Amino acid sequence: MKDEEGEEEKEKEEKEKKEKGEEAEKKKKREEKGKAKLEETDKEEKKEKLKEEEKEKKLEEEKKKETEKEKEIVSEKEAESEKEKGEETEEKKDSEKV
Repeated sequence: MKDEEGEEEKEKEEKEKKEKGEEAEKKKKREEKGKAKLEETDKEEKKEKLKEEEKEKKLEEEKKKETEKEKEIVSEKEAESEKEKGEETEEKKDSEKV
């Protein structure tokens, strides 16, 4: 009977060890998955950040181009205005001669 109890006890201990080992392995796998998931999330966040930075750069470039166009338009208008003033001055001179 003692042998049977010893055997049962031994089997019970082996079963517990096996279960603990399986639990430890499952836990380890979960941790690895969690770590991989975190790394994946980090990568995705970095990609998103880069995309946002690219969008901002593009917007800044568009704003610069728009500003340049506006400056160009203003310069053209000023040149036209100066030209008109010059023509008006010549007309006055011509009318004064007469």
